[in-house]
Amino acid sequence: MSLVHGFSLCFTQDIPELRIAASLYRHEQTGAELLSLRADDPNKVFCITFTTPPADSSGVAHILEHAVLCGSRKYPVKEPFVELLKGSLHTCLNACTYPDRTCYPVASQNLRDFYNLIDVYCDAVFYPLLLPVVFRQEGWHYATEPPHKQFFYRGVVFNEMKGAYSSAESLLAQHCQASLFPDTLYRYDAGGNPEQIPSLTYEQFSAFHRTYYHPSNSQIFFYVDADPHERLRFMHSYLSAFEPQNLHVPIPQQPLRPHPRTIMQPFPASSSPAALAKGMAAVNWLLPVAKNPDTVLACSVLEYILLGMPASPLRKTLLDAGLGEGIAGVGLDSDLAQLYFSTGLKGVQEERLSDVEPLVLEALATIVRTGIDSRTRDAALNTIEFRLRENNSGRLPRGLVLLLRSLTTWLYGGNPCDMIAFAAPLERLHQRCAASPRFFEDLAERVLLANLHRTTVMLKPDPQLAQQQELREHERCAQRIANLSEDERSALVAAAQEVVQWQQTPDPPEALASIPGLRHADLDRNNMLIPCTVSEKHGARILFHDLFTSGICYLDICLNLHLLPSGAVAAAPLLGRALLETGTATEDFVSLSQRIGQTSGGITTSTFASGVNKTAQGTVWLILRAKAMYRQVPEVLSILTEVLLTAQLENRERVQQILSEEKATHEQLLIPHGHQVVSTRLRARFHEADWADEQMNGASYLLFLREHEQHTDKVSELLTTLRDTVVSRSSLVVNVTADGDAWRTIEPEVHAFLERIPERGRTPCAWAVPSLPQAEALRVPAQVNFVGKAVNLYDHGYTYHGSMQVMTNLVRTTWLWDRIRVQGGAYGAFCSFDRMSGTLVFVSYRDPRVLETLEVFDHTPDFLRTAAADPSLIERGIIGTIGDIDQPLLPDARGLVSLQRYLNGNTDELRQQMREQVLATGPEDLCALATILESARDTGNIVILGSDEKIEEANRSLNNSLQQCILL
Repeated sequence: MSLVHGFSLCFTQDIPELRIAASLYRHEQTGAELLSLRADDPNKVFCITFTTPPADSSGVAHILEHAVLCGSRKYPVKEPFVELLKGSLHTCLNACTYPDRTCYPVASQNLRDFYNLIDVYCDAVFYPLLLPVVFRQEGWHYATEPPHKQFFYRGVVFNEMKGAYSSAESLLAQHCQASLFPDTLYRYDAGGNPEQIPSLTYEQFSAFHRTYYHPSNSQIFFYVDADPHERLRFMHSYLSAFEPQNLHVPIPQQPLRPHPRTIMQPFPASSSPAALAKGMAAVNWLLPVAKNPDTVLACSVLEYILLGMPASPLRKTLLDAGLGEGIAGVGLDSDLAQLYFSTGLKGVQEERLSDVEPLVLEALATIVRTGIDSRTRDAALNTIEFRLRENNSGRLPRGLVLLLRSLTTWLYGGNPCDMIAFAAPLERLHQRCAASPRFFEDLAERVLLANLHRTTVMLKPDPQLAQQQELREHERCAQRIANLSEDERSALVAAAQEVVQWQQTPDPPEALASIPGLRHADLDRNNMLIPCTVSEKHGARILFHDLFTSGICYLDICLNLHLLPSGAVAAAPLLGRALLETGTATEDFVSLSQRIGQTSGGITTSTFASGVNKTAQGTVWLILRAKAMYRQVPEVLSILTEVLLTAQLENRERVQQILSEEKATHEQLLIPHGHQVVSTRLRARFHEADWADEQMNGASYLLFLREHEQHTDKVSELLTTLRDTVVSRSSLVVNVTADGDAWRTIEPEVHAFLERIPERGRTPCAWAVPSLPQAEALRVPAQVNFVGKAVNLYDHGYTYHGSMQVMTNLVRTTWLWDRIRVQGGAYGAFCSFDRMSGTLVFVSYRDPRVLETLEVFDHTPDFLRTAAADPSLIERGIIGTIGDIDQPLLPDARGLVSLQRYLNGNTDELRQQMREQVLATGPEDLCALATILESARDTGNIVILGSDEKIEEANRSLNNSLQQCILL
């Protein structure tokens, strides 16, 4: 057997449906496996994964995931990860803890940068320093403040998980998984339960690394378009230093249980009557099938049949019952060693939670008995196949998505290519469906109805729970401290002070210099351009982007929302859903949903709001986004014509369901996306486009939904008025992304579509944007806070310069990271500037503090003056900023981004000017920005999203200036 750099070849496999050549290697000395995928994709991906089975919910795997990236043998700085964030061209730089594994992925389009990232990550996972102070910072420690009479828990992961445990959706998912796996490691929370995290010791933490972070327990992944031997040579340089270990870490199977179970758990809720009335329930099954490509694909299609479309039979029955406001549960989960399925309802009256299980079971029995409509089945098969062939990974690198698929079999001893190569399983599924017309009914009967390994998890709202959790946390901490001697307390004070001192001590310059990186001279001087041709037909504007799209046409129909009066803007997202989900003059919404699924890759809606270059006005749009194979474009344009002109917006029952679903969804997203809620709310104060965005996507949208929940008649009338206003031919923008040859066929179809759209001669409305308070608090039942401050710099005389992008990069990755995440214990903090509106926003995420965070924001000018004296820091900031600018985009995203730039006047010339200014950023630019921030500091607006207790505490310190609003 011949070896190549210590590796033997196990097998090769061509995957023509994705144009990938796969090779699996085994490192003979250590037994490590390496999957190498070659594809024509410049966005290169690497990942090393370790099986990390938790024995409890102390979060050891999660804390270790953070800690290994805090200094290593070759790179003895406090956080090499952050130095890479500042100064690399990464397209992915992350670490992720799953219920049974920990992954360390990186990606870059630059080959040298790519191997730099891999080198830092390999040294981190195999040779981390794992200092006790790092364990205390990232995991948990006793914190105290003078005079050191009281102690409290602090830690990055500790506070991250307090945020997770404040989200009802997260709690439901965790309880459902634990209920199905009562005898295996999946009953634990690998991320960590905040009540159990403080039980973890440094010794247990260190032992976990010694046990599981060995090459013999690793899966190594490469997705690269370069020399395949180089990746083997590079990995052998690390792996050859290790002796082999007999480290087989099996994931035990959960035995099937013969009886269903019911679990009731509380979740934190506010004391408002509306919140107290609403709980959630999910019915869950551990599926009694072997995990292989055929069963996973079949179950995925079954899930889409039952739940994936607006008119899917199980989804429709659950919502039509009026028992809840939206669908709950995770659907099909195929990431673990065994498949499971979960569905139910949220927004359920507490006294009716027990009605959810019989509703689900009866609905499934009816579906199996009466059969699945063949059009629903065909729509699901077409949609799943379209998604597999499109291989659209959104903002993630394509290689990363393929990695995650591979691990769902590879981790459990299977072929890592099984879930990547889909053509053969798909063909077999089509054959089974042809041979057995009731294939999916029989599958549902077998894996769901006849399967007694079933649990029902009900979550009921508890307005006292958040306060009780905080009280118990303080009591546990106080009890531990009370049992210590005076010397032991003094040692804890010293340990807490050591954490602070370590956090505040800068890395030595020679240590920072060890981090591999690119230089200023390595950067491209020019932006990557997106082809765009603008034409006009029948008064409408048409944008065409000539790009290779693998035979798919991406088609966007843009409706100008500035035709609406300001008071109607909040209803735009409802209009978008109602156009697609109420039916048309010729078919009900069930038939329409089936037709869309059968003849396209899907039609969705989104909103876009932005300032316009060199104007005070905004550009605000509702966009219908369709994708289809070239041959399907005429049918898709026919569907779009019908929904735009004849959508049954007077279907009040459907409008009520859509409104309730929207409300329930946005309520559940408030805490997980609290930083976005705060940022959007802050921006709304400074520009009409951002005000409109907040009306459609922020707290105001949720308040609008609540206000109109009981007035469906008025909502239907409003939506009809909106449709008749914005569907006007001369106001449309049509955006098409396809290759040039296809466009010659598609263009006449687009012209014919425009002829069918009426011209209503609408003109834009002037909007009177109401003012918002300078200081505002949004109250939610959370154990953590989201703190924001914003100012419009254009109002203070600032003229945009590209150095602003470098500034925000450095502030985010250095100043806010050090002061708010590392020292403050928050999970994260952000700084962003909108060049179109002039708004600068600071916001923290899952933050235990409020006032201290605002103080950090205010001292940003001091940091900038210090940073101006560090040429190497500025250079890293420039490199990181160029990496942000050059993030790769898939064809559909390139077409959409080009459309957005057209709408807001962000021309190629302006963007090139910005790039040149970024590249030329120097100390004087940072000092100038420090001055402008200092002058604007006292005029900043504040928004805080958090608990009653924290908001009241902050309000007292801010002279009762916070105007408060209860969101949950």
